Amino acid sequence: MENKTLMTDFYELTMAQTYFNEGKAKEIAYFDLFFRKNPFDGGYTISGGLSEIIEYIQNFKFEKEDIEYLRELGCFSENFLSHLENLKFKGDVYAVEDGTVVFPNEPVLTVKADLITAQLLETALLTNFNHGSLVITAAKRITREAGNIPVMEFGARRARGIDSAIEASKDAYIGGCVGTSNTYAAKKYKIPALGTMAHSLVTEAESEYDAFLGYAKSNPNNCVFLVDTYDTLRSGLPNAIKVADEYLKPNGYSFKGIRIDSGDLAYLSKEARKMLDRSGYTDTGICLSNGINEFTIRELLMQGAKIDSLGVGDNIAASKERVGGVYKLVAIEKEGKVEPRIKVSNDSIKTINPGYKKVYRFYDNDTGYALGDVICLAEEEISKESYTLVHESETWKSRLLNHYRVRELQVPIFKNGVLVYCDPGLDDKKTYCDNEVNTFYEEVTRIMKPSEYYVDLSEKLRSLKQALIHQHQDLVSSKKLVKTMKRKED
Repeated sequence: MENKTLMTDFYELTMAQTYFNEGKAKEIAYFDLFFRKNPFDGGYTISGGLSEIIEYIQNFKFEKEDIEYLRELGCFSENFLSHLENLKFKGDVYAVEDGTVVFPNEPVLTVKADLITAQLLETALLTNFNHGSLVITAAKRITREAGNIPVMEFGARRARGIDSAIEASKDAYIGGCVGTSNTYAAKKYKIPALGTMAHSLVTEAESEYDAFLGYAKSNPNNCVFLVDTYDTLRSGLPNAIKVADEYLKPNGYSFKGIRIDSGDLAYLSKEARKMLDRSGYTDTGICLSNGINEFTIRELLMQGAKIDSLGVGDNIAASKERVGGVYKLVAIEKEGKVEPRIKVSNDSIKTINPGYKKVYRFYDNDTGYALGDVICLAEEEISKESYTLVHESETWKSRLLNHYRVRELQVPIFKNGVLVYCDPGLDDKKTYCDNEVNTFYEEVTRIMKPSEYYVDLSEKLRSLKQALIHQHQDLVSSKKLVKTMKRKED
């Protein structure tokens, strides 16, 4: 297995050398991975990428060739390079599991480790979380809108590179897709390999009929014809029916389906259904593709489109959206005491929640639906009797909860550098993801103008945050005052 420890931004290494030179190599740091906004203007995000994060941390080690490369750059001291050569992950990681519904500003993953190691993990953790979460969220939005209509992931050719395509197929399966066109991913992850045919098979042949007949003879048990190469209703579908009449049916094979990849999909599918039914092929399925997303699925269903399956590529494996996860230092440990740290910004959304934290989710005991989340400091305990959720900044907005159960979202992944988490199989993750989304009210999960889900800070965390903000403001004010006094003296 290729060692990818150097897959880190260069500034992580230059910062790490700074920590080393300042004698902070053994300082224990706490970093939170979180995001600030749901993708797709949606009401939720689904966490992903944990399997890849685990693999990266397990293989975290600077090989001799890595050290030699860094030496050749001429930027690093021999003492620092020697430290890197002996560096191993010995810390703790807590994270939400793949397939978990999460919301902005919640710590999805927390690292507790020596400062240098924790810093160097940033890039790999973020790229895996951002990609995995985006694909699973996209797939879940699409498959939920499709309902009982199976969705095939066709995005390999649209993904951003081979590795991205392979992981996207796996994450799309977790998000609800029934299979993938990516044969490598299907083999690696034991996902159903699915597909139809491309237009080139038709355009290469002497005629559309010849192309369909050749395909039928080669793939008699999996005969799905792509019927829109020339004219869906006047050429493609009649030729497909003719091949079914003259070859498939007489030889005992079923006419499995057709795929329409262009044109007015709603109109064409309805007309195709009529033609198939009139010809006696009532069980022949209709697959639609071509830029499908959750919104087009909704429109197609509203217009009465006849759909037996969907093929979706770009909008799962190569979405133009992003999750935008960030990784921030929230605390350091000195002499056994955890000291919170905060990043303050003029942009309020970038002012982080400080300290070593946990996230709890409340569920209604009667309905099972999620009621809200609270981010609190790690040492806090949640009352089992009643709890009042209070908006982080608009404190007059509150909600009293009763008759609930509470679940801590993060679970231990590594303890003292040892993997303690058993990563579930894909089918288990797929089921878990589906169950997770079903615990939320439809108002939260709908694709159009979803309701905001309650994610609040505990009173203790809110007070700590405000105190650190004021402390920072006082420090800035005092520095300004000193500068002003010096100018007056001059």
